[in-house]
Amino acid sequence: MSAALIDGRAAADALRRQLAIHADFFRASTGRPAGLATVLVGEDPASAVYVRSKIKATEEAGMHGVHRPLPADTSEAELLALVVELNRDPGIDGILVQLPLPAQIDAARVIDSIDPGKDVDGFHVVNSGRLAIGDPTALVPCTPLGCLHLLKEQLGSLSGAEAVVIGRSNIVGKPMAALLLGESCTVTIAHSRTRDLAEVCRRADILVAAVGRPEMVRGDWIKPGATVIDVGINRVPGAEPGKSRIVGDVAFAEAREMAGAITPVPGGVGPMTIAMLLRNTLVAAHRRAGLALPKGL
Repeated sequence: MSAALIDGRAAADALRRQLAIHADFFRASTGRPAGLATVLVGEDPASAVYVRSKIKATEEAGMHGVHRPLPADTSEAELLALVVELNRDPGIDGILVQLPLPAQIDAARVIDSIDPGKDVDGFHVVNSGRLAIGDPTALVPCTPLGCLHLLKEQLGSLSGAEAVVIGRSNIVGKPMAALLLGESCTVTIAHSRTRDLAEVCRRADILVAAVGRPEMVRGDWIKPGATVIDVGINRVPGAEPGKSRIVGDVAFAEAREMAGAITPVPGGVGPMTIAMLLRNTLVAAHRRAGLALPKGL
C-alpha cells in the first residue's frame, strides 16, 4: 500500500488563513500592522523570486512588507548599517536578510547584528541557544518549524517516537533535532559520513532528510510505516534535453511503497517555510507590543 501524502500546500494555506486573523487582531490592538523587512543583496534570480514570494505572502496575510534591495557590490559595513537602521525602526518586527550573501560580506556577522527579537529566520546565536535549552521564547528557523507542524498534524503526539534527522546544518538539521527532542522523541542526528547510514534510517519512526543530495535515501532505508519528511530541493536533468526537474533527498517512488506517510517534492515542506516566516513575524510583533500570544500562534 502506498504511503499517505502529507500535503504541505494545504497545511500552509490553512495556517496562513489563521495567521491573517491574528494579523487583523494585532492591527486592531496596536493601530499598526505587523512589519517584516526583507533585504536582498545582489540580483541572484532564485533569491529574487523567493524574496518576492515572501513579500507577497506578507501583504496577503495583512502585514506590512518592506523590501530593501542593495547592489551586489554593497560592502559589509553598508549592510550592517542597514540592519542597525531596521533594528531601531519601531514599525519593523521581523528582519530577514536573504542568504547567500556576496563573498565580500561575512554572513555570520550580519546575522549576529540582527536584534534577536526581530530575527524571524531564527539564525541568531541567542535564538539558537534558547532553542537548545528548550526556552519557548526562541524564534525557531522556519523550515524545521514547518516540518514539526506537518508531523504533529499527521501523527498527533510524537512522544516516544524514534526520530532520525539526516543533516547537521544550523538551518535545518540541528534545530530539527532540538524540536524533536522537545516533543520527547529519541533523536539521532545522522549525516553523509554516518557509518551504515541505511541501517540507522531503518530504525526511524520519523525520518527527516535534509542532506542536500538528490534521492540519496532509498526505499529500503525506510522502516515500514514510518513518516518521512523530505526537506531536499535538488534540481536534476529532466527527461528532455535541456530540461530539469526538482527532486528531494528521498527516492520518492521507492519510499512511498514503504512509508506510512511522506511529503512530496515539490509541495511538501517548501510551502510551510514561508508560512512559518509569517508566523514568526507575528510572534515577534506580539512580544514587542507586550501582547499575549493568541492561542495556536
